[in-house]
Amino acid sequence: MVTAHVLLRKRDVRSAIAWIGVAWLSFGLGAALYFVFGINRVIRRAARIGRRATMRKAQVATQTGTMEIANLSRNIASIARVGELTTGFPLTAGNRLSIFRGGDEAYPAMLEAIGSAKRSIAFASYMFRADAVGLSFVAALTKAKSRGVEIRVLVDGVGSGYPYSPIARHLAAAGITHAAFLQHWLPWRMTFLNMRNHKKLLIVDGAVGFTGGLNIGMENVVAEHPRHPVDDVHFRLDGSVVRQLMVTFAEDWQFTTRETLSGDLWWPRVPAAGSMLAHGISSGPDEDIGVLASILATAIGEAEHHVRIVTPYFLPDQTLNACIVLAALRGIEVDIVVPDRSDHRPLDWAMRAHLALLAAPGINIHLSPAPFDHSKLMTVDGSWCLLGSANWDVRSSRLNFEFNVACYDRDSAAAMDKLIDQKISGSRRISGTELAQRGMAIRLRDAAARLMLPYL
Repeated sequence: MVTAHVLLRKRDVRSAIAWIGVAWLSFGLGAALYFVFGINRVIRRAARIGRRATMRKAQVATQTGTMEIANLSRNIASIARVGELTTGFPLTAGNRLSIFRGGDEAYPAMLEAIGSAKRSIAFASYMFRADAVGLSFVAALTKAKSRGVEIRVLVDGVGSGYPYSPIARHLAAAGITHAAFLQHWLPWRMTFLNMRNHKKLLIVDGAVGFTGGLNIGMENVVAEHPRHPVDDVHFRLDGSVVRQLMVTFAEDWQFTTRETLSGDLWWPRVPAAGSMLAHGISSGPDEDIGVLASILATAIGEAEHHVRIVTPYFLPDQTLNACIVLAALRGIEVDIVVPDRSDHRPLDWAMRAHLALLAAPGINIHLSPAPFDHSKLMTVDGSWCLLGSANWDVRSSRLNFEFNVACYDRDSAAAMDKLIDQKISGSRRISGTELAQRGMAIRLRDAAARLMLPYL
């Protein structure tokens, strides 16, 4: 039965072979493992409750209008075309981007936006801790609720606590409408443990949006000297692209609660706020699987001068690895910035083994010092940049639900490049020779950790 299901359902040949092998070589146990971790029930459940992403995206497209991309350079226009076709989100004009370093800058701006809300607040976070920072957001949401603001809060069923979520107790006590994504308190019904909503979204009055890599927790406020500080970057978006943030939140909320968010309360007309072109990228193990990887591969392949990547976890699949190496062989300068030490030692070991495979001329690998850098940034040729929640690993491209924003704007890309320059200036460059000269025991350890790549 496992073999038949795999043959009919699994698109990835390596995954199919692996699951069939597990089922036959670990008889009984293999079938149980496949039942819990191998079956993608998300697609089936989404279809059952009528999750129709394309309908909402089409509505947004008709209200914002697809921008002409003729004024973009040839290679950036190619990225835009692929982005529009794969995501279903149109390239929209009239947007503005603001950058915040860590919770020190981002949290006050987010709390101020919540404090000024008049109609609605949509809030999603992978980690939402019940510490001083988390409770300050609960207090701000409570005040907004007392003003008559409609509020919906979505937390991940694993990232914010499983099976017990401390922040959910505080939200419930405040009477704030909230839900946990893919969570059930009965273990035998918790069949989505490996699929996580990794998005970080805040949409106020349907017109102001925040997104990026920042979770809600005290570790992100470096000025308070937390025990394990985290350096991160978050963003505020103004303009029509905010409607696309609202689309992905509304889809996830309906998927979790079956409530449809409709009306001007959630979908007002959004005026122009700047000159930036942008569109959203929603990805996950449902109908959007492979979308993000396709856009990343296109961006690398279309680069003419420079590709720059900042990520806390660098474990891309073989296709993206090949794209990076081919770009370097074409003469493109590639900068990859990863933490010298992340928050998970096995991930560091696996990353070292992975980075050793990229020892090609033109690929510069930089190890950033403490605090742990959780930023997720990418730029191409100083004309295109990517921001959002996704890491450069198989989990983010295949197992997590993610949201990113692609910006087709030189000013935004320049601001991002300036930030990346600052990170590189404080980093230590590691060469392919140094990676190759590690001891045999260390290389074996790192290579063994890399075998867990699909689940790290």
